[in-house]
Amino acid sequence: MTTPPPQAPVAGADTPAAPAPAGPPSAAGRLPLADRAEVRAWTGAFLRGEGRRLALAFGLFAAALVASLVGPRLLGHLVESVKDGTTTGRVDVLALAFVAILVGHALLARAARTQATLLGERVLARTRENFVRRVLGLPLSEVEAVGTGDLLSRATTDADRLNESIRQAVPRIALAAVTLVFTFAAILLTSPLLALGLLAGVPFAALSTWWYRPRATRAYELLLAQEADVLAVTHETTRGAATVEALGLGPRQVRRHGAAVDHVVRTRQRTTWLQTIWFPSLDLATMVPMALTLLIGGLAYQRGEVGLAELTAVVLYVQALGEPLNDLLTWTDELQIGNAALRRILGVERLPREESRPPAPTDGHAIRLDGVGFGYGPGREVLTGIDLDIAAGERLVVVGASGAGKSTLGKLLAGVHHATRGTVRIGGADVTTLPVGQLRREIVLVTQEQHVFTGTVRDNLLLAGDGAEARPEDGYGDRAEGSAGDGAEGSAADARLWAALETVLLADWVRSLPDGLDSEIGPGAALVSPSHAQQLALARLLLSDPYALVLDEATALLDSSASRRVERSLAALIEGRTVISIVHRLDSVRDADRIAVMDGGRIVELGSHDELLAADGAYASLWHSWDSARRP
Repeated sequence: MTTPPPQAPVAGADTPAAPAPAGPPSAAGRLPLADRAEVRAWTGAFLRGEGRRLALAFGLFAAALVASLVGPRLLGHLVESVKDGTTTGRVDVLALAFVAILVGHALLARAARTQATLLGERVLARTRENFVRRVLGLPLSEVEAVGTGDLLSRATTDADRLNESIRQAVPRIALAAVTLVFTFAAILLTSPLLALGLLAGVPFAALSTWWYRPRATRAYELLLAQEADVLAVTHETTRGAATVEALGLGPRQVRRHGAAVDHVVRTRQRTTWLQTIWFPSLDLATMVPMALTLLIGGLAYQRGEVGLAELTAVVLYVQALGEPLNDLLTWTDELQIGNAALRRILGVERLPREESRPPAPTDGHAIRLDGVGFGYGPGREVLTGIDLDIAAGERLVVVGASGAGKSTLGKLLAGVHHATRGTVRIGGADVTTLPVGQLRREIVLVTQEQHVFTGTVRDNLLLAGDGAEARPEDGYGDRAEGSAGDGAEGSAADARLWAALETVLLADWVRSLPDGLDSEIGPGAALVSPSHAQQLALARLLLSDPYALVLDEATALLDSSASRRVERSLAALIEGRTVISIVHRLDSVRDADRIAVMDGGRIVELGSHDELLAADGAYASLWHSWDSARRP
């Protein structure tokens, strides 16, 4: 019986992922798919880059194939020799030769599979690394717009499926195709008469495959997208577990996850139903020729038109046709899954990249917003008519009710999002014209969530370096030598790192670690508290030395003690820099040069603390409300 090739398991509750409101997840925010031309270009680059390894693997497969074809012929001669009453010595020689052929075939097949596995793992590593480089080259606004589950699934399960296709499907298909050609040639050379029975299997294989292939392609593409939705729901629920529990959203998330899994199950059932029609047809494509060959062979042997050796060899050859024919068609099915996965992986290329532009001229470091508006989509404008001048070295505090547009304004200032109307300029240059490296030297966004990367303290600090220069890549994701931190490691001396740690009040904690700067931190190593993670992020900022900072509730997630430590670190960081602070608590607004009050996506008031209190407007209401709430 024909059996399908192994497939990746259905993503389930233990697999990470993000969702849509009530009901099944939607396709909104999903990365695009590559087209056939892009897949062909990747395939061509892969063949050029791995030509030698492929040739070696296929050469070993071909040698194993030749050995497997010699076996039936030897067995046929052995049977005929026994029938003709040959000597014991000849039988022993033929039997030993047959055993040697089997051993040689096994060794060659093992070597071929080893080479194919190494090739698949090599491509898997390169594909994942190249995918991450592509994502890191996207504008931050694009990364935020796509679903987390879609990104995760393309970098993990889709890459695994591509690896499976290259490691298993490609060599198996090539071997099966060559085996069919060689075996058919061997049958023709042995007995053209008996080869006629093979024609009976062609309609079963051709017609069923013609019916099955387009339907399966659509089903597999849908399946991969639905598994990404499962991944998204699980990742969102896991990452926001505290919020889910606090708001009692557990049943809602369970329903959403169940709806996503139901979609996957139904698509799996669809593909299984298609296979219940296709696979029996493939079985008939081998069983019918076998029956006809035995019938034709028996009649021909009775008439003396074929000998026993020829009949035995042809029967064995026809029997051997079943496995490569099934391999060719069923592993082509697996290759379809790999092709769908490859289209998803390469689809990220369709998104706009952060372009490498020549440095834009700047005239100082003042920030100016002229008629700025921004929306997350048609009819979803959250900022409108923003006009604002921020002098170099000024400290501006932005306040307002939740949903007023404060965080969105901060992302526009930092270049994370680009204005849909108007312009944001730094030093007279439009932020959209600034190369990413120059923009990050001008202004950096600091939020309440900071990430500690697995590695050493030194590794985490050296992320503040300029990063790697653009590296040439081959068309299918060749791995670039070196690492993003190499350039920074050579220039950032330990004294500079320690100075940054001292400034943000983190040096004593690092000295308490077993290996100081070379201590491993993160999951599975030294634990990093939220306040230390924030201080570590501030040390990175000191090393990158931007001219301006946008602080979006940078201490909001910390307890009061940790918040005070980080705020002391912030005080050292903001010395001499332009600072735009987005706050909900009004503790430190008195120290600001100016305060911008936002409401409904607009700046409704702008001035110093005393000026705004005297105006008795929106800010005065916020201040008096907050001041009375904090008093016992």
